[in-house]
Amino acid sequence: MMKGESELIHQLDQPNEQWDYCAPNHPSKTLITENRANNPDQRNELSQWVEQVTRQLIEDMPENETEVGLGLQTSGTSTMTPALLGELRPMKIARRNSSEDIGEHQQQQHQWNSNTHDDHHLARDETGVKGMSGLDDQGLNLITLLLECAVAISVDNLGEAHRMLLELTQMASPYGPSCAERVVAYFAKAMASRVINSWLGICSPLINYKSVHTAFQAFNNISPFIKFAHFTSNQAILEAFHRRDRVHIIDVDIMQGLQWPALFHILATRMEGPPHVTMTGIGTSMELLIETGKQLSSFAKRLGMSFEFHPIGGKTGEIDISTFKISRGEAIAIHWVQHSLYDATGPDWKTMKLLQQLSPRVVTLVEQEIALGGSFLDRFVGSLHYYSTIFDSLGAFLESDDSSRHSVEHGLLYREINNILAIGGPARNGEDKFRHWRSELSKNGFMQVPMSTNSMAQAQLILNMFPPAHGYSLVQGDGTLRLGWKDTSLFTASAWTTPNSR
Repeated sequence: MMKGESELIHQLDQPNEQWDYCAPNHPSKTLITENRANNPDQRNELSQWVEQVTRQLIEDMPENETEVGLGLQTSGTSTMTPALLGELRPMKIARRNSSEDIGEHQQQQHQWNSNTHDDHHLARDETGVKGMSGLDDQGLNLITLLLECAVAISVDNLGEAHRMLLELTQMASPYGPSCAERVVAYFAKAMASRVINSWLGICSPLINYKSVHTAFQAFNNISPFIKFAHFTSNQAILEAFHRRDRVHIIDVDIMQGLQWPALFHILATRMEGPPHVTMTGIGTSMELLIETGKQLSSFAKRLGMSFEFHPIGGKTGEIDISTFKISRGEAIAIHWVQHSLYDATGPDWKTMKLLQQLSPRVVTLVEQEIALGGSFLDRFVGSLHYYSTIFDSLGAFLESDDSSRHSVEHGLLYREINNILAIGGPARNGEDKFRHWRSELSKNGFMQVPMSTNSMAQAQLILNMFPPAHGYSLVQGDGTLRLGWKDTSLFTASAWTTPNSR
């Protein structure tokens, strides 16, 4: 247990606020907490480059060759998500060899820098971005070429895309000193997979779940994002289970169940006595589910808590409600930490239908602030900004040769990037994903339960576990909690219930 986690568990044990689920029109209160960042207005260096170069590339496209509308939010603590980019007409890209290409890009970039020098100077003055003064041609060349490659892929110009990808793989390394180089290296690798898949008609690689879980644990150790998801959700579940003696937790994608021991500890020691806890763990690897069940059962036994575990192999949306062993009088909590590693739920509309049938007392949802639906170019622009921001956050305090950082970038973030760009999308799997589950839950009869002040306290304690120079931002508003880096939201936690909840 890391230093500070005992404080989190103690905080969970504080008196619960009233479980109020009858106020869907709760007042909106926004509280922004910067984790002692040097400058609260400071923008992300790499992600700002991405925004500027993307905008410039789109603006430079001839009107008769593209019909693109790029909408990027740039103010406040917000999510930088692209507007629908529309359909692109084929770009006329002259054929050239690598050396000519590099020279031409440098020449174009020199002109671009000349045209935008005043804008960059103004951006530095207004936002206080020290890193912008270090904006180098190589980083901009890499990002610009990556964007041009994405455009080529979006219009099925695979030959030209392949040529640019060969160049990118020679120019960028995942072990590079700059975040820009590392991001481009992983995006180029994912886009190369997409090009090969397009030629071969192969879309679904085998997943080594054990290596994914190892990287997930490393991410939990070096970044607050996973802990934020776990402890804020635990607090909402604890409040929903107040004075209930039979509870049932359904984890949509349980993995190793890292978050549950802390909740079990509080449930086992609560004043009214421990409840009987049933847990249903859903996942695609039955072997790992059984191992997770054994670990949780052993922990519950040491606490003297009545506990049973039921593993269900498969995707949530493809599971029939009769598969769940629901007992009369159980208070049900459904927990879902979303990720982009693989499709854990199947068809979203089927998952929604199952949630409605289960009538949970609470649904705890932690969403990545990234749209997984839409066209390839939609997903590319959104994911490039999103993962540039995460790479920024890791690079701010970890050296380029740090083994944990590389484990997370290669074993987790790259897999997500690859899944979004090379595997996902309605053109490949025949289905479009919900852009935001929060809005879909509201449309389908669920009522939002405002995240409590105790949940906010949990999140703040989590940030206090990390060095003070970090630029993590915590926002409470609209009944949710949002955690991000600088002014970009990355994860949003919310809680929901139904009128006829169990």
